Amino acid sequence: MGLPSAPLRVAVIIASTGRPDCIATIVRHLRAQTLAPSRIILSVAADRDLPAPSAREGCEVVIAPRGLPAQRNAGLAVLAGDSDVVAFFDDDFVPSRFAVETLSSLFAQHPDIAGATGHVLADGIKTPGIPAGRAERLVEEHDCHGPPSMTYLRDVHGLYGCNMAYRTALLGGLRFDERLKLYGWQEDVDFASQVSRRGRTVETDAFAGVHLGTKSGRTSGVRLGYSQIQNPLYLLRKGTMRPGKAWKLMSRNLVMNHVRSLWPEPWVDRFGRVRGNWLGFADLLRGRLTPERIEEL
Repeated sequence: MGLPSAPLRVAVIIASTGRPDCIATIVRHLRAQTLAPSRIILSVAADRDLPAPSAREGCEVVIAPRGLPAQRNAGLAVLAGDSDVVAFFDDDFVPSRFAVETLSSLFAQHPDIAGATGHVLADGIKTPGIPAGRAERLVEEHDCHGPPSMTYLRDVHGLYGCNMAYRTALLGGLRFDERLKLYGWQEDVDFASQVSRRGRTVETDAFAGVHLGTKSGRTSGVRLGYSQIQNPLYLLRKGTMRPGKAWKLMSRNLVMNHVRSLWPEPWVDRFGRVRGNWLGFADLLRGRLTPERIEEL
């Protein structure tokens, strides 16, 4: 009887700007994994984005141009294929302590899978945000049942960027689109669409966590509103977003921003988003698909 094969190596890349406390929290949870990540790469725009050295001990640091796609690409460049699987977690994501172990098992057991997105136990992105303490309690309650069964697999076109992972061997030549500047809205869909041409992209219960939806360090309302129009159209022309998805995203956000601007949420700049929406349309009428223009707004 042969010896059991070694688990697949899972590296983790975290891109972050202006949120050192978030980095410290997720690194602490990565250190508590039942299977240690083979590498933890922190991709930041400046040294001031990092927590104290003791809170990032054992992590690799890369300084990159500010923006989620550029920072993730810098992480991939440092990784240089030195892993079997690469996971991208948002800095405000609290992963299950089994996440790395079950990611390793998932990709080992399903060689046809090229990319996967996990189960989000709770998501604060459309709320004021989830406090870290509550997120940790939710993850602890989930983990008290032991590792997930990994029975749920559903083929999907796009993966959710807060917790997604890819088979490194299939990423040759692929990078996140750096024309999607700053927060890089829909960069996860664009990247997953490219990977899906090389293998299955799935949603699964194999790994889980809570997305805090922390509001600090995010793109301004005007910039996000502009991206809500320009980015789907740009990806539609590029061929990485389906027409139905693009029009649904634009129409839903356009209507929501206008309606909610009458009673805006305290944590959302609805007036800024409305202005950004119309700036996006104005550029479209001028024949411009320029998602990178948000850096000028």
